[in-house]
Amino acid sequence: MKTLYFLILAFFINTVAVFSQETDNAALLKIIFTKYYKDEKVIAKGRLQLLSFYCKKAPNNEEVLEVISKSEFLKKNAAEIKKQIVIGIDEDWSAAYNILFDNQNQYLKSKVNNCLSLEEFQVAYAKHGENNQRLMIISKPIYFNNNNNALVKVAFYRSIEHNSGSYLLLEKADGIWTIKEQLNQWAT
Repeated sequence: MKTLYFLILAFFINTVAVFSQETDNAALLKIIFTKYYKDEKVIAKGRLQLLSFYCKKAPNNEEVLEVISKSEFLKKNAAEIKKQIVIGIDEDWSAAYNILFDNQNQYLKSKVNNCLSLEEFQVAYAKHGENNQRLMIISKPIYFNNNNNALVKVAFYRSIEHNSGSYLLLEKADGIWTIKEQLNQWAT
């Protein structure tokens, strides 16, 4: 009987932790979308969407080590961050996306519209043949420092030659996430 209670308690704690993580993911998405979709127009019938959102979470790789080496704050939390570098993930943003736009943030949703796969973006890109469309790719957030900080890579794919991105260091204070610093900016 004690084992059953323990299993139920463990399941409940795990469910709360997973939901909390998705709530944080949704809050991070809102901040990132608000920052990068600020100048985008609302998607209306017949209007070309210039910034699209990639559905999958990009995996974190060794590039995170370079970002850590350039920040004293990240160096202090390096061990915790390095544990979360997992190249072989297959996750998407659907749960956080649904939390963010479930009966709220409808104006922002009208700018973001739907997420696309890489193939869907390439079809839309080829259809219009202009180099003004971008695909925003967001990595899986790395939470650290008792989940009060997050490191997220945001990259923009246009074509073989015109790409850019950076890492965002975010901080949670009083339950509100804010962008603390933009790190390791790059462009091709």
